Amino acid sequence: MEYEAVIGLETHVQLKTKSKMWCSCPNEFGSPPNTNVCPVCLGLPGSLPVANEEALRLTALAGYLLNCKVASFARFDRKNYFYPDMPKNYQISQYQLPSTLDGWVEFECDNSIRKVRITRAHLEEDVGKSFHFESSSGLDFNRAGVPLLEIVSEPDITSPDMAYAYLNALKEILVQGKVSDCDMEKGMVRCDVNISIRPRGSTQLGAKIEIKNMNTFSGIRRALEYEIDRQIEVLKNGGKLIQTTRRWDDVAGITEEMRTKEEAHDYRYFPDPDLVPFAPTEQWLNDVKTRIIELPLARKQRLMKQYQIPASDAETFKNDPQLGNYFEQIAAKSTNPKLVANWVINNLRAKISESGLSLDTLRFPQDYIVELVNLLESGKISSKIAQDVFSEMFETGDSPSNIVKKKGLVQLSDIGAIEQFCKQAIESNPGPAADYKAGKTAALNFLKGQVMKLSKGKANPALVGEILERLLKQ
Repeated sequence: MEYEAVIGLETHVQLKTKSKMWCSCPNEFGSPPNTNVCPVCLGLPGSLPVANEEALRLTALAGYLLNCKVASFARFDRKNYFYPDMPKNYQISQYQLPSTLDGWVEFECDNSIRKVRITRAHLEEDVGKSFHFESSSGLDFNRAGVPLLEIVSEPDITSPDMAYAYLNALKEILVQGKVSDCDMEKGMVRCDVNISIRPRGSTQLGAKIEIKNMNTFSGIRRALEYEIDRQIEVLKNGGKLIQTTRRWDDVAGITEEMRTKEEAHDYRYFPDPDLVPFAPTEQWLNDVKTRIIELPLARKQRLMKQYQIPASDAETFKNDPQLGNYFEQIAAKSTNPKLVANWVINNLRAKISESGLSLDTLRFPQDYIVELVNLLESGKISSKIAQDVFSEMFETGDSPSNIVKKKGLVQLSDIGAIEQFCKQAIESNPGPAADYKAGKTAALNFLKGQVMKLSKGKANPALVGEILERLLKQ
């Protein structure tokens, strides 16, 4: 019997706010333990929470970016459970009336567009962090109360690779939308994985097994690969799968059982009596909508269609929005956007990386790249000369036309002059000339190189090839 995997993900993302969810303590990483705390985030008696409005805005913004319905009435609940990193012994979350629900994410996977539905993206608070030493444990509550967005997917994911692609697309949307920095090294993104196995073609879900607190996308993919094989092996050997929670041991490459899985009623949810429900006004929602961005995948598809650039170039601009904005500003002034894209990606980006500069600190205006491309297209300069001109333009900020004029770099297109260089190259290199005549066409490239050296890189390469072929066939 063949089996298939059914996977759903619960992704927890820290929101990009300056302060915590219910108090004014800083939302920042790397502070000494237990220094960003107060009576509210420590859950001390008598303290009262006050909602962070920017966190509410970012939650609504995330909802719009994930194609969700943004609720006109949302409520905070208490999720009750005891754990040392939870100072109040309950977590303030959303359960019955979340801020956003019923959305979807589209992304590329296996050379096609996939879609994963979003059940809900609800707002809650993060918990503290436990540290375990040789004979004791410690708690740091700096992270307790940090605003957290939990994005729950439908079980639409069918493979580890699809889960990996979905998570990267989700991260891309949230980072470019400025909802979260999604810095995984700082614990800003964590994921719980729900996975079950069923006979291929069946519509009935199998026992749901959860893998908790995954903190790398590659680790999630490896854990899924292992767990799918493990569950299939259990069933093939006549065993039975039950609903449990497991942990991933990245070093050993295995999942291990932690406990049987809790149900929602185990948390005894009830409305938080210290927080009034949130009912955003139309004006408030309209203000949030002004922060909506073009989704990364939509932008890639538009760039390919609008500027006729290849998918690889559009992918580069999708992944680097600032570079993409720079390209679009230039492309609007050029008759050859494809060539502009090539120069921005292969030349400008490389120079920026080498120099340590940024697009904001370049020494030359955007129009100079258009000017350079126009000189190249018109045949006034060769590709080799264009490279040299660009390097000087990048260093000095001088215009391409001035550099070409000052250094006498205009491409040589005089047929008579090029013919003399070609004759000289053939006479000086009888071996390669004979090789070409004998059918070794690669020898022509060597002779072209010799002509370019003789002309100091100024000869028109296309004319050089034509004239060499004509002379060698005489």
